[in-house]
Amino acid sequence: MGVRDGFGLRARRLRAVARKVFGWRDLRPGQLEAMRHLLGGGDALVVMPTGSGKSAVYQVPALLLDGPTVVVSPLIALQRDQVAGLREADAGGAVAVNSAQSGTEASLESVRAGTTEFVFLSPEQLARPETVERLRAARPSLIAIDEAHCVSAWGHDFRPDYLRLGQVIERLGHPPVVALTATATPSVREEIVTALGLSDVRQIVRGFDRPNLDLEVRRFVTQEDLRRALVEDAASRPGLGLVYVATRRAAEEYAAALREAGRRVEPYHAGMKAADRHRVHGMFRDDELDVVVATSAFGMGIDKPDVRFVLHAAPPESPDSYYQEIGRAGRDQAPASAVLFYRPEDLGLRRFFAGGRADEELLLRTATLIHEHGGAVPAADLRAVLDVGATRLTRVVNLLERAGAVEVTGEGDLRQVSGGPAPREATARAVELDDTRRRIDDSRIDMMRGYAETTGCRRRFLLEYFGEPYERTCGDCDTCRAGLSAPPETGGGPFPMHAGVRHSSWGAGVVMSREADRITVLFDEVGYKTLSLEAVERDGLLEAC
Repeated sequence: MGVRDGFGLRARRLRAVARKVFGWRDLRPGQLEAMRHLLGGGDALVVMPTGSGKSAVYQVPALLLDGPTVVVSPLIALQRDQVAGLREADAGGAVAVNSAQSGTEASLESVRAGTTEFVFLSPEQLARPETVERLRAARPSLIAIDEAHCVSAWGHDFRPDYLRLGQVIERLGHPPVVALTATATPSVREEIVTALGLSDVRQIVRGFDRPNLDLEVRRFVTQEDLRRALVEDAASRPGLGLVYVATRRAAEEYAAALREAGRRVEPYHAGMKAADRHRVHGMFRDDELDVVVATSAFGMGIDKPDVRFVLHAAPPESPDSYYQEIGRAGRDQAPASAVLFYRPEDLGLRRFFAGGRADEELLLRTATLIHEHGGAVPAADLRAVLDVGATRLTRVVNLLERAGAVEVTGEGDLRQVSGGPAPREATARAVELDDTRRRIDDSRIDMMRGYAETTGCRRRFLLEYFGEPYERTCGDCDTCRAGLSAPPETGGGPFPMHAGVRHSSWGAGVVMSREADRITVLFDEVGYKTLSLEAVERDGLLEAC
């Protein structure tokens, strides 16, 4: 009775703040569940589709907790938009601390003094011990980790500095933490919980399905035919659209072709100057463009509700990336289109991009230097001796950390783990971990091929990839409209969805989807495998666990 009363009181307080400060007349069930848990002192992992109001999950309880809120957000443009929105709502003040922002000291002082409720930082900023110490002095009451899938070394968008966030959370006294993402498979969700050290954690996963998105794949033999068809398609569609391409050169070429076709269009890629990227982002936001042709650099933080189409000139490296990119269309819930222009050969380019192996020599040199030093080594000194940049060293140190050989101190220095493996053994373990990552990356590319070439319901394929049961056909993707897909005959028998299984060579895994004649299993060590049920049962390939 007391617990229920507590939940009810929390819910009433949360709804009151949402209405008074933000003008939200009601809260969605997933939002309210997460907010109540945070207000009660627990941690939460929230997986909701793009545009479903994930930011509200930390913004509302932040105003009921005594102390500032630290928001980890990877993009400066996204930080800028969120700060502007909170200031407009008069929600207790908000500042951003990043490389493009002047007045960092004054911003952090306003947080410590209690005159600013929200402080937005990139994970790179939190790699600085002095910044963490300033925040620690402010005694934060809530930490929000946006784009939390970046913490997962097996995820599709891994960022090394995210792995430091577990230590940062503990350094800040581990107040309630909410990790937010739009896409995360069950294995990635578990890794987020472990890597961030979440405790008393409530996982809240709300529908991946975006029924207003029309899904289609168009297949081509030659690059010339594909390019011509995509330009004609993008030039003829009404409304605002995005065209995703694999390379910077393709971004420039498609933009030129669409400009010649009469569209207001700009390219966007990481090779452009920051000022030019900012200009394109602003034009897109202010409805001064019809199309943006972009690499995946035009990604997180794209918060525009009226994108009517997302076209892909080549398949991305995984269904995770694809679903996140097409999720930028139709956020206003009105009909929108997602079309993949597909040639099987283009998956080879993705394998090339994903194929880099860990630098074994650099791993050994790093492990040896830290081992021989005997104490804590400043990261800057190690970079100077090794003659490598910060990002490259961070990747190497992450692998050595996961191999149990190296640890990072609260001051950001590096030292040998007491009783950890010697440098050569640590290097071998790190290389093995990296090989596992590459196998899983390859399996995601295979699943992207599966999506492009399936004759079944495309919506079902995507949803079950993320572990969401969808034992029917949607009726409005291209395969359903063509009469190719049939309702699944899942039937009974062993190995239902989400069942734990073990293979003699591939180890432990989880069943992600099941049809009448096959199952797809996500294995911890080798990634996704689609197996014939006949072979599984005939040869005893899997055992339940």
